Amino acid sequence: MADVTSSTQRDATQRPEIDRNAIAIALHRRSRRFGLFFWIPMVWLIVVAVACIFAPFWGLPPADEIDWVYIQSPPVEGHPLGTDNLGRDLLSRIVWGGRVSLTVGFAAPFIGVGLGLILGLIAGYYRGWADEVIGILIDAWLAIPGLVILLLFSVVFGGSLFMVCVSLGLLFIPTAARITRAATLNYATREFVLAAKAMGASDIRILRKEVFPNIIWPLIAFVLIDIPIAIVVEGSLSFLGLSVKAPTPSWGGIIAEGREVLSTSPHIAMVPTVVMFLTVLSFNLVGDAIRRRLADVREGAI
Repeated sequence: MADVTSSTQRDATQRPEIDRNAIAIALHRRSRRFGLFFWIPMVWLIVVAVACIFAPFWGLPPADEIDWVYIQSPPVEGHPLGTDNLGRDLLSRIVWGGRVSLTVGFAAPFIGVGLGLILGLIAGYYRGWADEVIGILIDAWLAIPGLVILLLFSVVFGGSLFMVCVSLGLLFIPTAARITRAATLNYATREFVLAAKAMGASDIRILRKEVFPNIIWPLIAFVLIDIPIAIVVEGSLSFLGLSVKAPTPSWGGIIAEGREVLSTSPHIAMVPTVVMFLTVLSFNLVGDAIRRRLADVREGAI
């Protein structure tokens, strides 16, 4: 009788483990294949990232070096994509300009999410007066037009790469804070959080160990959306002359320089436009695929 009882207990303890393994295998099979609309854009992004990160090792001419023989030239030997209106190699400027655009594209959303995460956790976990104060600050921040903030930072602090990342990052704070607050409110009253409080865990440990791992998924989805947005906004700022200053190239700045000779040398503006378009489109396609997989994983976990 004792053997039967112990066998039943072993089966009862092993059954959840078997179920969890089955769920994990099923999720792995569902998320293993993304399809061509994920891998083709991913290959493009890898090519662009490798080209920009390792730009000093490709043997390209300096981005500001002038070739007096080939000015506004179409593709020729030594200049695979031609030269701009000052005789500078267009391929070199696109590669070096990509370092600026990609840096802003990744840094700005992470700055915004990092600060918004702190505000959202405080508002959603403590609620009360903290939630009200942070809510008022966020509403006030949203009342200021984003272009005014970008102009203010450009005039006061200059157009350095760091300040462009910070100014764009500030625009992402309100949305990130609201997403974090909503997710935190959902988990702050769950049983495992209440149990951690009853065991005497500190608020910082609860937020770090219990709440944050559960709210990270909507923040990841938010970052995936904002990376291409940041690249486009930085390109727009460069086009308006509000981003990094010459001679540092950026995709938007190259496009702005090409518009002056658009009728005679359209390749100067069109080539960086196509590169920027394909990069932003690839980020959107990859982000959509990853967000769908994250949603599948969350549904499977539930």
